[in-house]
Amino acid sequence: MKIVLLDKSTLGEGLDFSAFKQFGDVELYDITPPSQITERILDADVVVVNKVNLNATNLADVKNLKLICAFATGYDNIDVEYCKSRGIAVTNVVGYSTYSVAQLTITMALHLTSHIPEYTRFVESGDYTKSGIQNRLIPLYHELYGKTWGIIGLGNIGRQVARCAEALGCNIIAYTKTPNPKYTCVDLDTLCKEADIISIHTPLTPETTKLINSEKLAIMKKSAIIINVARGAVADEEALANAIKDEKISGIGVDVYSTEPFPASHPYNEIAHLDNVCLTPHMAWGALEARVRCLEEIIKNITAYTNGEERCRVDK
Repeated sequence: MKIVLLDKSTLGEGLDFSAFKQFGDVELYDITPPSQITERILDADVVVVNKVNLNATNLADVKNLKLICAFATGYDNIDVEYCKSRGIAVTNVVGYSTYSVAQLTITMALHLTSHIPEYTRFVESGDYTKSGIQNRLIPLYHELYGKTWGIIGLGNIGRQVARCAEALGCNIIAYTKTPNPKYTCVDLDTLCKEADIISIHTPLTPETTKLINSEKLAIMKKSAIIINVARGAVADEEALANAIKDEKISGIGVDVYSTEPFPASHPYNEIAHLDNVCLTPHMAWGALEARVRCLEEIIKNITAYTNGEERCRVDK
């Protein structure tokens, strides 16, 4: 068996891929441009990918491929329907990044509500020393205790964020496809009107594309903070940027983008320098422990396939 990993550089440092060798030959590529995908997987039995797009264009001439393993929960970069037509199995990994993504979500909320950049800059600049005053409480900041945290999507990550937010004293409301009796579930308009913090944890589907748009932003509190750690296109990115520029909401934290990395023409470049904007480079999923967990799950997926078992299959 031959295993090919096409985009190792997107998986970060600290991972040991030697476990792949138990299955046979292994080829690791840091990055794979579109023009080289087919030639690199031409005789592969198993392909492991994170961000590389696999579709009819680059899979048509690949004859030995039996299994594609997504190094992620999302697999919108893989044409699953085409793989079905070719009898190519496709697997993903669920739940590996729950704690990592939830941690960054909470971090962004604390960062934005506590105005950390402004306060640390006051100290780093020497202005605190020069002031001669023991403390500084400008800009005003607020407790999360007693605030309403609206969660869009109550999957593994959404529920973990809910638990963390509850520990901080927040009241939880949720908009979710499958109602959860543990939480107050509301329609999207109600969530947008009532929530002080809104965090997005829903998959990208035709129904969720631009779920947060100018109409939804218009009914939010001016003090609201929006955090998107799901998929960039779940929010209308231009509308979000305009809401910040027009001071219609208080702040945004974003880790995901419709185009990654986003281009120089992207509307977020106009607001990236602002203290009430926290943009990170799609890193919420990637705590070392989460990535190790994901790799271990992929090994289990390959093992299950070779044993004739179905595990984490998304092509069924």
